[in-house]
Amino acid sequence: MTIKEIKVPDLGNVSKADVIEIAVKPGDNIKVDDSLITLESDKASMDIPAPFAGVVKEVKVKVGDKVGTGSVIVTVESAEAAAQPAKVEKTSEQQPVLAKTATQEKEIKVPDLGNVGSAAVIEIPVKVGDKVKKDDSLLTLESDKASMDLPSPFDGVVKAIKVKIGDKVSTGTLIAMLQVEGATELAAASMPQSAPAPAAPQQPATKPAATAPVTTMVTSSADIHASPSVRRLAREFGVELSRVQASGPKKRILKEDVQRYVKSELTRSQQGGASGGMGLPSAPVVDFSQFGAIESKPLSRIKKLTAINLHRNWLLVPHVTQFDEADISELEAFRKGQQTVAEKEGVKLTPLVFIMKAVVATLKAFPNFNASLDPTGENLILKKYFHIGVAVDTPDGLVVPVIRDVDKKGLIELAKELGEISVKARKKALTANDMQGSTFTISSLGGIGGTAFTPIVNLPDVAILVCQKRQ
Repeated sequence: MTIKEIKVPDLGNVSKADVIEIAVKPGDNIKVDDSLITLESDKASMDIPAPFAGVVKEVKVKVGDKVGTGSVIVTVESAEAAAQPAKVEKTSEQQPVLAKTATQEKEIKVPDLGNVGSAAVIEIPVKVGDKVKKDDSLLTLESDKASMDLPSPFDGVVKAIKVKIGDKVSTGTLIAMLQVEGATELAAASMPQSAPAPAAPQQPATKPAATAPVTTMVTSSADIHASPSVRRLAREFGVELSRVQASGPKKRILKEDVQRYVKSELTRSQQGGASGGMGLPSAPVVDFSQFGAIESKPLSRIKKLTAINLHRNWLLVPHVTQFDEADISELEAFRKGQQTVAEKEGVKLTPLVFIMKAVVATLKAFPNFNASLDPTGENLILKKYFHIGVAVDTPDGLVVPVIRDVDKKGLIELAKELGEISVKARKKALTANDMQGSTFTISSLGGIGGTAFTPIVNLPDVAILVCQKRQ
């Protein structure tokens, strides 16, 4: 038995990467290709696999450390013998015959996407020069219906990436070139003419079976941060990562988060609890053209996601609505008196900024409303920050951008930020970061009139406020 060090392989043009997950501990028995740690750089995340089997003796890094090419990460006690050089055979009539391995470049294309015409590339977890194993994720696609990982059909080294984030691809699109080790062949060196050595027959490379993409419905894949090994674990258990609460750095989903979610779902099932589907029957299929002329108009992607999310929220959250009225005459007089100051700053001072400040004061007085229920239903997570989501109606559907740290900002600053994010919403320029992290949401009837309505709580918030100014 020998003690061997396992080091960080060549990271290419990445000088340092953060250790975000450690999958092993001293005493663990590991096999070849088992994940040891997960690293994350500004560009991608990557698993560092075990190059040989053995028993982990010591873990040399911890979560949060920064490592580079050549950093020692673990020591392993291994019984594996050192690799032996290729066997050299000599005869009186020929020079040495050496074994060598042929390599070839293979094209990786998008497999059959079924009835999906095209899908957007939203994540590329590999880069040129990376070594990949069979079934490692090469990229993630998202269509209107689902997101899917495209796995590598064989082991190899990434030679070229033919797409970039944001590209639209379809069945048969070339996405990458992989250098793959082929069959072993024999090469004779300087053979005498009088006794030519017969060429060893080259074994045909076995064509790998096509690997169908694994499809997982998600709320928004851009919001999900997880390593390839965690995504693979989630696929094995049939877990939607959008439902898993992240506990890792930068809201990253760890292996333990997936395991915890599976355990809680099994507990709920054993206790007779219903899951997200609630056992509801499907809507009837009706041919409306039999009653008259019709037009089929496709929904925007935002409207499709809104329908999924609001339906889920309505089923999962018990809704109770309280209506009340408040006299804001003095507030309106003050607001109008400050319009001159606001105009000098180039902003419009609306009643909404005052309501946002009032909401924060209320949340401080009643902290249970600035909270979320954890997935197990056993704990209330109280939040010490105040990020307010503001529902904005756009031509493509309802979006909820988030204004952060409302408690730390003044009225003019809030008015300016609210104006900027409203413009971004209507120009379809909101990023995933702009629409996550809310602790409470405010909606409004706006210019459509009316007195009040019952809104749907915006999970994972536990409450929502609707406001309407009466004329």
